[in-house]
Amino acid sequence: MKDELFADLLASAEEMVAIETGKMVPAKESMHVYDTLDVKAIREASGKDRKEFAKIIGASYDAVCSWENKRRNPSGVTKKLLTLIQENPVKMVHKLESAMA
Repeated sequence: MKDELFADLLASAEEMVAIETGKMVPAKESMHVYDTLDVKAIREASGKDRKEFAKIIGASYDAVCSWENKRRNPSGVTKKLLTLIQENPVKMVHKLESAMA
């Protein structure tokens, strides 16, 4: 391994340790922030249990459980739908239920 490459690798490892131990704060441009929805709060605001909510939004019960337990994050169309529900849970869930009938 070339000395310059090894020096870069070592500096990166030292920076990682400094960040992990709280001795250094990473640069903002180096940080990745992922927006996650609070699916449990959205569902509870709608007044539905997990099974009802899953059926209404067209997702599986297991998916809703995973989102609520933060094991997975909704994406794509489901994330957009949950965002709309979050804005007015009761009204949106009522509209979705009406569309199912």
